[in-house]
Amino acid sequence: MRKEEVPMQITRFIVVDDEPLFRELLCRTLSAEQGLKVVGVAGDGETAIRLAKQEKPDVVIMDIELPGKLDGIEAALQIKKERPQTGIVILSVHSERRYVTSLPLETMQGWAYLLKQTTGDLATLVRAIQGSKAGMVVLDPAVVSNLRPKQGSALARLNPRHQEVLELLAQGYSNAAIAQLLNLSRKSVETYINAIYQELHLSHEQGIHARVKATLLYLEGSRSRQA
Repeated sequence: MRKEEVPMQITRFIVVDDEPLFRELLCRTLSAEQGLKVVGVAGDGETAIRLAKQEKPDVVIMDIELPGKLDGIEAALQIKKERPQTGIVILSVHSERRYVTSLPLETMQGWAYLLKQTTGDLATLVRAIQGSKAGMVVLDPAVVSNLRPKQGSALARLNPRHQEVLELLAQGYSNAAIAQLLNLSRKSVETYINAIYQELHLSHEQGIHARVKATLLYLEGSRSRQA
């Protein structure tokens, strides 16, 4: 008996940036990726909000600095208020912690923070899109590399391997991807993640909620290396 093929789930997204060439490049690059479909573009926050209401995208890729009355975060918040399940990928040129923590951390679910220069790395960009769509919090690799644990924080009590796993988790990597990157078994990765949750008092949390809270605690317990 022939097994029925499961149709691929399409992720519909819009791109919001005031630079036409950048918008076009991003749309072309992502549209060539299987499973992704651009359903609109906008050059300012007000247009983005109208477009999001009309198209109901799974994800909005939003420049943090936009012309007009609304910046990217304000426009994203309005989109999230209207449709909380929409993932938001914020694009910024700033890797410092203070810019990341300007996001609404108290309601931070389904958000990604990427540097604009990282958008050339398709794998990282797609990971941010799919992670935000799934309700996760995803941080740019350069942001993560710019952080270190605050002295006396729960993060500082993690051993080096646990910190390494947590950093990858904060970048939106799945357990399988972490295992491959660190040359570990998936079982070992699960053991490490459970130990991290235990140390961060998240052992009662499950699935995506645990990952989101772990990432937020990672931000809270870190400071910029330059500080």
